[in-house]
Amino acid sequence: MRVRPSLLLVATALTAFFAAQTALGSPPPVTQPATVDFQPAAAVIEPKKPAGPRPFRLAVVHRNVTFSARPGGPSAGTLGTTTEFGSPQVLGVAARRGAWLGVVSSARPNGALAWVRRDAAVTIERTRWSLQADLSEHSVTLRRNGRVLHRLKVAIGRPGSETPTGRFAVTDKLAGSSYGPYYGCCVLALSAHQPNTPPGWTGGNRLAIHGTDSPATIGTAASAGCLRAADADLEVLMAKVPLGTPVFIRA
Repeated sequence: MRVRPSLLLVATALTAFFAAQTALGSPPPVTQPATVDFQPAAAVIEPKKPAGPRPFRLAVVHRNVTFSARPGGPSAGTLGTTTEFGSPQVLGVAARRGAWLGVVSSARPNGALAWVRRDAAVTIERTRWSLQADLSEHSVTLRRNGRVLHRLKVAIGRPGSETPTGRFAVTDKLAGSSYGPYYGCCVLALSAHQPNTPPGWTGGNRLAIHGTDSPATIGTAASAGCLRAADADLEVLMAKVPLGTPVFIRA
């Protein structure tokens, strides 16, 4: 059988190719590309910011409400929509028992709460302001969210008429000039009472943080129980703290 020349040439070329490969050795194996494992970067978790202190609750009285000495107890009196000095009635809430709110009020003795039912006559607001008085340091500290914003020196009650301690509230913000020069520029009336007024005292038993016409007494135990401060400091408090702001006084 006659082989076509073109096929013969192909066969000859293939024979020569394999002969050359045998002489040079086996061809290197084909290498597969390396596989690289990509691990996803770990998620960056932002640390949680510490929760700030909870705001203080305030009870705003919109119409006359009766209060009790205990939740659900018999009526012990009535709270109006305004204080005895004419300010809106805003009460600090110190406790809750179901539908009852334990509020700090001048209608009750120091350390005792007035219990009112939460209904349409009483609505809740909140404040992040507070005042802390340290009698041993003769100081009052203004805080917001627990952070110190202002600290002032004060005169405190003299021996026999010491400033009472406990939790109270700001009931009124008044002009000192309406009550006499010895009150300085301003008066922050408190819910606290002075049970030990000096002999012959005729100024009532309500306590306050107020100015003074005797600035040299600031930082000493010289008052009938009130906390006296410089006018410049009182103006800061008047501008910042709302009615109902809690006031904590410690020895």
